[in-house]
Amino acid sequence: MRAFYIGRFQPYHLGHQQVLEQIYQEADEIVIGIGSAQLSHTASDPFTSGERVMMITQSLKRLGKVLYVIPIEDIRRNAVWVPHVCSMSPYFDVVYTNNPYVIRLFEESGFKVKKSPLYQREKFSGTEIRRRMLSNEPWEHLVPIAVVNVIKEIDGVQRLKDVFKNDEFFD
Repeated sequence: MRAFYIGRFQPYHLGHQQVLEQIYQEADEIVIGIGSAQLSHTASDPFTSGERVMMITQSLKRLGKVLYVIPIEDIRRNAVWVPHVCSMSPYFDVVYTNNPYVIRLFEESGFKVKKSPLYQREKFSGTEIRRRMLSNEPWEHLVPIAVVNVIKEIDGVQRLKDVFKNDEFFD
């Protein structure tokens, strides 16, 4: 069985890792959709889709399973979003998500949808990790070491601080 899991992964963190490890217990292969792939260099979306691909693939390569990481740009038309996703992705049998919007759109298109397990959501969230980066608080323990390495390689913390100066981060 091939599963599909979508997120923004800004950044990829240990909550995502735990969810994907649990999905791997049911699926032979996973397609990971990087949502909002066109966005980067903003306070809420600081990392490029390519950087997010690196974070994910380097974090999951030790699992030794088949993995497809597909950047998916937003199209802002709900009626054609699922066909858009399918056109960008290898075929998949089931969708894992907790997003009510994504659940509805995939179910209306005839897909089997399973709720993905949440793993310490209050602790592992991109918003919290970016907040910690901005506040010079420890954040590295919330992401796989491969993500720490990617963020250091691209000077991601400084990028976030630079774009935050010109962007609204907290509503």
